[in-house]
Amino acid sequence: MIKLNNQLEKLGTETAFSVSAEAKVWKDKGHDIYPFHLGDLNFQTPLKIREKTAFFMNKNKNGYCPSEGIPELRKALAKDVGEKRSVEYGLDNVIIQPGGKPTIWKFLATVMNPGDEVLYPNPGYPIYESQINYQGGVALPYRYNQTQNGFDIDLDYIIKSISTKTKILILNNYQNPMSASSSEEELKELSKLAIEHDLWVLSDDAYYEIRYSQDSPKSILNFPGMKQRTVILYTFSKKYAMTGWRIGASIGPESLIKHMARFNINDESCTNHFIQHALASVLNDGNDYGDHIVKKLIKRRDLCLEKLNSIIDLDISTPESTFYLFPDVSKIMAKKGYYDLEKFRVDALRNTGVSFCTREHFGTPFLDEEKQYIRLAYSGINRKEISEGLDKFINWINSDDS
Repeated sequence: MIKLNNQLEKLGTETAFSVSAEAKVWKDKGHDIYPFHLGDLNFQTPLKIREKTAFFMNKNKNGYCPSEGIPELRKALAKDVGEKRSVEYGLDNVIIQPGGKPTIWKFLATVMNPGDEVLYPNPGYPIYESQINYQGGVALPYRYNQTQNGFDIDLDYIIKSISTKTKILILNNYQNPMSASSSEEELKELSKLAIEHDLWVLSDDAYYEIRYSQDSPKSILNFPGMKQRTVILYTFSKKYAMTGWRIGASIGPESLIKHMARFNINDESCTNHFIQHALASVLNDGNDYGDHIVKKLIKRRDLCLEKLNSIIDLDISTPESTFYLFPDVSKIMAKKGYYDLEKFRVDALRNTGVSFCTREHFGTPFLDEEKQYIRLAYSGINRKEISEGLDKFINWINSDDS
């Protein structure tokens, strides 16, 4: 019998893709589907990026390039990311990655030893938990408290969780799945904890530029001592509707980044050459080619909220970032006689065609959790479908059917 790596048992997955596959099966049987399940975007990648990509492809930028990324893009990102966070970066602070996700495992592989404890958000992006466990770390989930305006990190819970074995804090401001946004005070307290306990910090900034408020964005890097201990997960996927292009970056202290770069050459060799040149060109021309995407997302968000706020007993806040809604459906589940969140999800799909993920797809739930949440992504569905799908969902919620 063939023997496999025992650690494979600890490797998780991103179950939103399973929900998407399930919806496709239902659609292939002739049913209408309203895809609120994946954080994908159904917008065209900006024309300028597509034109520049074709240009550099035809200029034969098709071979290998430096494993850490081409200097032009690294310099452009150092300038762009630094200016937007009021931090100074240079070429050696940046390495290019095939997407945002590689930063997670390469960061952990660089700073985490077996048995080290890692604080991570829960609910949160499931790959955090997966990679911590797979690489032999100890996953320490921290929780959020629901407020009138959304969700705040439970700082007391973090403080109680920290031990001498705790080495890393993962922070996802402008958060998936809850769209939680940290206040300046919250980030200040987290920075104090990081310094007091000498923690490395992974700042997942995937949604940093998907914001609807006119307020200045906030980063943990803005506090003393944080630049030296923080790595940014950067991705082009959300800002420019490039989820399938697979290009991002790791940005942080040179002393750490140079070691993360060693994984690049051991793994993918390099990230796509001509796309890097295209994005360097776009970043350097100073135009915000993703601005129109954010404006369209605001309209989708507002339409979703208009519909969902008509449901009695649905508890939902208005997020100022990302493209997710995270309503509490506990009361409407009870009204319809549901006690199992997964059954509620599946029945919603089969009765209305509305496909969504639930809290259970974003990390292992705490044993004492009582409320039930679903996540609705409005990035991959147009306004006509949003209106039609949510009307069906609302009618089902208000009916006696289950």
